[in-house]
Formats: sequence, C-alpha cells, structure tokens
Amino acid sequence: MNDQELQTLVEKISLESFGKPFRHQAYFNSRLRSTGGRYMLISHHVEINKKYYEQLGAKELEGIIKHELCHYHLHLEGKGYKHRDQDFRLLMKKVGAPRFCSALPDRPKTNRSAKILVYMCKDCRQTYQRKRIVDTKKYVCGKCKGKLVLKKELTLD
Repeated sequence: MNDQELQTLVEKISLESFGKPFRHQAYFNSRLRSTGGRYMLISHHVEINKKYYEQLGAKELEGIIKHELCHYHLHLEGKGYKHRDQDFRLLMKKVGAPRFCSALPDRPKTNRSAKILVYMCKDCRQTYQRKRIVDTKKYVCGKCKGKLVLKKELTLD
C-alpha cells in the first residue's frame, strides 16, 4: 500500500464510519516508532506507521485510522479530542475504534530490571544494589565515604 491508497482508504472510512469527509492528507511516516498513528493539530494531517499494516494487516490499520479520525473530526468541530475527554471516548465507542493499537510482534520487549549491579565499599564492605550504573569516580560510600567498586552483576531471568 502506498500513500495514495492510504489517502483513499482514510477518505472512505471517514465517510462510512463518521459520515463526514476527510479533507486533509493521510500518509505513512516511517519515523514513527511507538505509535500506530498521529493526528497533527496544526496541519490536520494524519500520519500512520506502515509497520502496523505490514505486520498486523488491514484490520489493525483500519482501527488506527478510525482512532486518528476521532481526533481529527472532534478537533475540527471544537469538541474534546484528547484521550481523556468524554466526547472522544463516546465517539470511539460509536465507531468501534480501539483505544490502543496492538503491540508489534517484531518489537523486542525490554525489561529494564533484568540486571542488578552490586557495588561494595573497599573500606567498610557495605554493599549497594542498583539498577543503574554508578559513577564510582564521583560517588562514595554513604556510610564511611570510602571508595566504591563494582562487585558483581546479577541477571534476573
């Protein structure tokens, strides 16, 4: 699917689901990473993440388009277009738009708490467990002001 086919699809969904025309541009934006789509408040354009169409198919793409069109039509009408607004939630329910898009299957699930770093004071042998790296040149032991050294790195699996 290219940008022109996407434009045609957005115009079609807008007329069928909302009963209103879509008068701006819809296009794929390859720079989008963590979202399925984006409605631009100033230009009124709709940007779509092409990866969602490629990996999850036309049904997911239709849901993303409906979600962004909810923002679009409510904003142009001067109603509550934000996620927390009641107008937005009611319109989403009415047209069957999802609140969130599905997770991409190729996206790695990062677990930030997968490792624990254990630091020890050279002088008093006090240990400290941290999730983040500690600059041992800058920070010292809170108990005796001694030098800290990285003792071990534990991985949680």
